[in-house]
Amino acid sequence: MLSAGAARERMHIFQKLFNGFRRRVWVHRCYASSPCLAFDDSFSFNANTLLCSRNLDPPLNYVYQGTATECRDMLRQQKLEQQAPTAYYVPNMPELNSQLKQLMKLGKLCEARDMFDKMAHRDEISWTNLIAGYVNAADSNEALILFSNMWVEPGLQKDQFVVSVALKACAHGMNVYFGELLHGFSVKSGLINSVFVGSALVDMYMKVGKTEHGCSVFEKMTTRNVISWTAVIVGLVHAGHCLEGLLYFSEMWRSKVGYDSHTFAIALKASADSGLLHYGKSIHAQTIKQGFNETAFVINTLGTMYNKCKKPDYVMRLFGKTRMPDVVSWTNLITTYVQMGEEECALDTFKRMRKSYVSPNEYTFASVISACATLAVSEWGEQIHGHVLRLGLVDALSVANSIITLYSKCGMLREASLVFHGMARKDIISWSTVISIYSQGNYAEEAFGYLSMMRREGPKPNEFALASVLSVCGSMALLEQGKQVHAHALCIGLDHEAMVHSALISMYSRCGSLQEATKVFDDTNNNDIVSWTAMINGYAEHGYSQEAISLFENISSVGLTPDYVTFIGVLTACNHAGLVDLGFYYLKLLTNVYRITPSKEHYGCMIDLLCRAGRLSEAEHMIRNMPFPSDDVVWSTLLRACRDHGDVDRGRWAAEQILRLDPNSAGTHITLANIYAASGRWKEAAHLRKLMKLKGVIKEPGWSWINVNDQLNKFVAGDQSHPLNEHITTILELLSTNIGDARLDSGSLVEDAED
Repeated sequence: MLSAGAARERMHIFQKLFNGFRRRVWVHRCYASSPCLAFDDSFSFNANTLLCSRNLDPPLNYVYQGTATECRDMLRQQKLEQQAPTAYYVPNMPELNSQLKQLMKLGKLCEARDMFDKMAHRDEISWTNLIAGYVNAADSNEALILFSNMWVEPGLQKDQFVVSVALKACAHGMNVYFGELLHGFSVKSGLINSVFVGSALVDMYMKVGKTEHGCSVFEKMTTRNVISWTAVIVGLVHAGHCLEGLLYFSEMWRSKVGYDSHTFAIALKASADSGLLHYGKSIHAQTIKQGFNETAFVINTLGTMYNKCKKPDYVMRLFGKTRMPDVVSWTNLITTYVQMGEEECALDTFKRMRKSYVSPNEYTFASVISACATLAVSEWGEQIHGHVLRLGLVDALSVANSIITLYSKCGMLREASLVFHGMARKDIISWSTVISIYSQGNYAEEAFGYLSMMRREGPKPNEFALASVLSVCGSMALLEQGKQVHAHALCIGLDHEAMVHSALISMYSRCGSLQEATKVFDDTNNNDIVSWTAMINGYAEHGYSQEAISLFENISSVGLTPDYVTFIGVLTACNHAGLVDLGFYYLKLLTNVYRITPSKEHYGCMIDLLCRAGRLSEAEHMIRNMPFPSDDVVWSTLLRACRDHGDVDRGRWAAEQILRLDPNSAGTHITLANIYAASGRWKEAAHLRKLMKLKGVIKEPGWSWINVNDQLNKFVAGDQSHPLNEHITTILELLSTNIGDARLDSGSLVEDAED
């Protein structure tokens, strides 16, 4: 084996021998480990001889042109392999770098890498082009490996361009350690003064979540361009610091730095997320002045901003001015219709989008499926489900979560569960959604099963999942299970979240443990109206009307404003206490002071309050004049009051209104028959019961349940199938003996039959 010095000497002799033939010597790579072999007698040269060496690893840090024996060796290898490796002429580096860059632009990364590996000589531009190619291809790890290889290559300068590209790779790969090392190198080498390096550092720190470091680097920059400003604004807005981002945008405006479409877009996003419509309108005006108002990117961001700021008419106006709406424009319009509650318009817009040959994306489908879910139209939802399956978009989380919600709202829990289990990956929304749908259906066992599965296989439960399970605990009176969820919320630190806190108060109240509900309420700061409302409802439902009213009166003292649900709670308290005048006072307070339009629930509370007080004519007048279509709920309230107060004629008229809405209402038939019987009108009562038999109207038997040792025990009227029926009957007989021979009167029996 020859030393490197001997190899260079022989190469020098080889060059002198062939200078007279004006041959080009082409080089691939040379290595110190190349074997030295002598020329054999049959070796000859011609003008087209191609000289190269084997591509072995690792390469030398310098390139030399090989010896004659190495050339003879490679010619033999060429004959054996029947194909010589491609070689590149060394001196023409600008042309090679241009070819390399062109391959990158065309997205031919593999071909570019192959060319790079076969280049005999690589300068700073070659390395920078290839590293940038891997960064643009989202392969930040390979980009940083290449940069590390370049780092140890002697004779190469690490200039501002390659360092900024490496910092971009750190940002994409969330490699904060490597980025901080490059930061130190930039300070030491003076490259920190470059606007390219400074901007890349700001962008890197912002993307890895170190916004303070990013702002610090930005403030120390001596020169700033539009990229620097945009990087710091984007980082702050994405970190949730929208107001700070808008402050930087204002400062950028005063510094007279030019804007681009991305700067306007991120400022509009900050305005939307902050709810600052006036600021967004000002930015909109500037986009028009500077000619960015026709840029699709800016138009779509404007649409999103107006959508979030509850200005759907602006969204529609923008869409009408868009010359060629793209998928984002159509999706914004569909989403706007869904948020406005005009789901049918959203579906019509989706049909128009399909006719315009614009392909919907996952967000479009998520909005359309959400519209189908709100309308509870399972047929359309199933068709769209099949369409996304064919397009391969069903694995998108937004689409899959929307499909689960669709099936749950259509009462198809089995299909919703199948979609959930078929998901390739599940996020926190997926788990919370499936727990919520079973909780809302009062399927406590399934809801707890999914919560346990979530703790084992999924992410840490969030406040939505825990609040859903606490809700089903309250509905099913599962106090012990609710306490377990409370303990878990304490362990993971979610007990002070407003949603969990209010759900705990509601759960304890519904389970009859008002003392525990009060303790939970008193142990926190209570700085949200939801918790106050839950506590007011708890007092009202348990008959503590004065406590509920007193708590309502104290809301303003802590700086909170009651909402429409809070007023339902205080009206319920007035209802249970029979405080008619106070109820009317709060109804006026709702409209005149807090400017809240009374809902159907508020009118329902007032009608029930009037009925309990025996003021049936006023109740009827309110039913006739309320700004909502009267449903069977308010008429049933009036009907029961007519039964209690013996108002036969008004009761008959109320029953007729209910039967017009629901002709097969068993409870209405029975209540009206009992009203007739109580007033001695036996013929009408008998006729009504005969009519029930002819219609086939059967009253569903009442049932109750109790949870003992985590086992739900159901009891249906007249059913004796419970395995412990004999023991239960014996205990009931014993209680009856101890109570005495008191019997219920016929009126009470009638009431029990109806309730």
